Amino acid sequence: MDDIVKRRSLDAESQRALELDTLSAILPMDRRDRLAQLLTDDDVATLKHLAKEGMGENSLRALTSDLAYLEAWALAATGEPLAWPTTEALALKFVAHHLWDPEKRAGDPRHGMPANVAAELHAEGLLRSEGPHAPNTVKRRLASWGTLHRWKGIESPLTAPSLRSAVRLAVRASPRPRRRKSKRAVTRDVLDRLTATCTTDRLADTRDLAILLLAFASGGRRRSEVARLRVDQLSDKPGVPLDPLDPNSPTLPCISIQLGRTKTGDADDEGRVFLVGPPVEALREWLDRADIRKGAIFRAIDRWEALEERALTPQSINLIVKRRCTMAELDPKEFAAHGLRAGYLTEAARQGIGLPEAMQQSQHRSVQQAASYYNEAERAQGRAARLGI
Repeated sequence: MDDIVKRRSLDAESQRALELDTLSAILPMDRRDRLAQLLTDDDVATLKHLAKEGMGENSLRALTSDLAYLEAWALAATGEPLAWPTTEALALKFVAHHLWDPEKRAGDPRHGMPANVAAELHAEGLLRSEGPHAPNTVKRRLASWGTLHRWKGIESPLTAPSLRSAVRLAVRASPRPRRRKSKRAVTRDVLDRLTATCTTDRLADTRDLAILLLAFASGGRRRSEVARLRVDQLSDKPGVPLDPLDPNSPTLPCISIQLGRTKTGDADDEGRVFLVGPPVEALREWLDRADIRKGAIFRAIDRWEALEERALTPQSINLIVKRRCTMAELDPKEFAAHGLRAGYLTEAARQGIGLPEAMQQSQHRSVQQAASYYNEAERAQGRAARLGI
């Protein structure tokens, strides 16, 4: 009997060790076996949950992807696994392999990533483009590399002045322009065309109308934030007057949304935005029709119009926007869910709303970042571009 108990205990420890492998970027893996002895299954499950919730699914997914790419690149470029800590020379090699000049490469095949390294990465499906990487991709992977060093409790050379200078100069020389997540902003006129496709009594139309209006009016919420909204984040507020200057003005329904953890804010931050008027009505109609009283707000609907328990994914939110674009006879390639974020700020500027006020709703922390969402197509319509007329 003691042998059976012992074997079961060892099997449980082995299973926990495997579970801990999925947290290798966070936990000190030189102590993995010891941790597997000390921690319970519930402890490991909690750690995995906190890791997922602490970063956000998209960030954790990107970090995992970046680590896999770095490991594969290091093996292809040096013949050795990725070293921890890395060296400044290896980081500089990474920059040289990914930010290079195609014109220079045409005359010098040694410039940029060596052909054999590229071939290995292509064969593994980790490298898809033939040219240099986008500067933002390189910056993100370097940042992930640095984050992994910190989580492993080791000093990172990725903050060295020489590396920062090399990245800055390489980005400045890069011929690749910054690509927007959505080529066009979903401004009010575009939003009206999308919501006009949600007029039937189908449950999916009621849901999608609520998604579009909430995502836009709440400051252009990110698709990940919309996907994980829960009922307990909503609070009813007293109605607000349609015209604040008129004491006899009719009132509009109002709710607040406690955002919790966002891409730039923690759960402890005072991240709260308000919805007023039609977006509130659309959201309430969806919750009533779907009989949602707790849990995820926006959920999947099957082909028979039956509501599922699982919440929509961020990718599902993006696909809904694209599907509505197709129905509205707009090119879905021109729009993405992120266009709602750019569209909110662009529309705020059109309506004469000051950027600081708009940022309170969009929850941007950087004026520079918020202003960057003014798409070039919209800037061309502004007064600043017409001073020479």
